[in-house]
Amino acid sequence: MFAATTHPSQLTGALRCAYTPPEKSGRDLNFMFFAVFGRGHYVNKNDLVAHVAETAGLSKADASKAVDAIFDGITTSLKNGDEVRLVGFGTFAVAVRAASEGRNPRTGEKITIPESKQPKFKAGKTLKDALN
Repeated sequence: MFAATTHPSQLTGALRCAYTPPEKSGRDLNFMFFAVFGRGHYVNKNDLVAHVAETAGLSKADASKAVDAIFDGITTSLKNGDEVRLVGFGTFAVAVRAASEGRNPRTGEKITIPESKQPKFKAGKTLKDALN
């Protein structure tokens, strides 16, 4: 899709997962997802929408609706206490962080930090293998 002559060590963490070695792709670099170079750069939602639109042959408006629907589906499932398992990609789940005691940094006064729910993601085998 996108080809470049940048070494994988120069890519940001978001791109390393999409790197295909030259011996497998037949090109210098083959990015399955996006080409964003340099430290401190990232792939944002607009980049994702543009990629979906291009690869699926959709308009950007339809691709945006599809991406929003996926995010909404994952969010709704997590709110309902369900796990979202995308075989090969990974699992989204909710972890409960127990209440704890902390201190106000200004006054040193003890405060109670309430219990909270945190989203967690565990990468699947295919995604892990793609990184190594």
